[in-house]
Amino acid sequence: MSKIERVAVVGGTHGNEFTGVYLYRQYMQNKQYGTRPSFDTELVFANPRAHDENRRYCDHDLNRQFTQADLTNPELTSYEQSRAKAINQQLGPKSDPRTDFVIDLHTTTSNMGATLLLLQQGEIYRKLAAYITVKMPEVIVIRDQDHLPRDEHNMLATIGKFGVIVEVGPVPQAVLRDDVYQQSHQMTQHILDFLELWNTEQLPELPETVDAFRYTECITLPVDALGNRLGMVHEHVQDGDFKPLHPGDPIFQCFDGSVVTFDGEQTVYPGFINEAAYYDNNLAMSFHEKIVIDVTSKD
Repeated sequence: MSKIERVAVVGGTHGNEFTGVYLYRQYMQNKQYGTRPSFDTELVFANPRAHDENRRYCDHDLNRQFTQADLTNPELTSYEQSRAKAINQQLGPKSDPRTDFVIDLHTTTSNMGATLLLLQQGEIYRKLAAYITVKMPEVIVIRDQDHLPRDEHNMLATIGKFGVIVEVGPVPQAVLRDDVYQQSHQMTQHILDFLELWNTEQLPELPETVDAFRYTECITLPVDALGNRLGMVHEHVQDGDFKPLHPGDPIFQCFDGSVVTFDGEQTVYPGFINEAAYYDNNLAMSFHEKIVIDVTSKD
């Protein structure tokens, strides 16, 4: 198995997600948090201007700027597009990255708890998922858009050879919560410990399978022909991240008193329910299917 030699821990990709920014600052002041004997760790403050302005982003969502095509497009020059190119130079280039593993720290306003997002497939991801769920049984594992080739993936964590997102909620934007902060720190420490054990071939015995979810699609709020919202997430769904949503269940409560029900043909598991950051795109939630990760797979 390939050895992990360079790791990056990234905070502040979204400027108003304070947990990652403050963890970055703590790790800068306490180097032992990021240090492990077998690899070097670089700490990155991804979007300082957005944080100074207490905004998710200034011009464009930084966490959507990392496809290979966009990184090499000289016409993309907004603040976040320029930051993406700078981070690509710092940690990449994406076509041949000098960084082996990226941990990108995020929070959500949704009631998702502690969540680990795997952006690709492979042995290191399967074993990491197993290790994290042993250390933190409460963690939800998501395989998020793992069907995309790495060069087409637009998220910052794909700038390295491998990368994951630590996503914890609920917490309002621009707010620090002790429980969310501690879970984010704890999961990051476990990931760094895993990489050390991976390098030294001292991984403990791991479970053969891990229950997980796989992203399938995003669902938008109901709107009229002019784009005006006609309703909101139904209370039946609100705060029920990763609980089953069955065909015929209420999904949206409309302002005229009517209810929109889920018209799918099979049970799904919503996540990022009513995420505040997605209101600019009228996104209501993501749908997931329940899967099992075979940790012992040889592919």
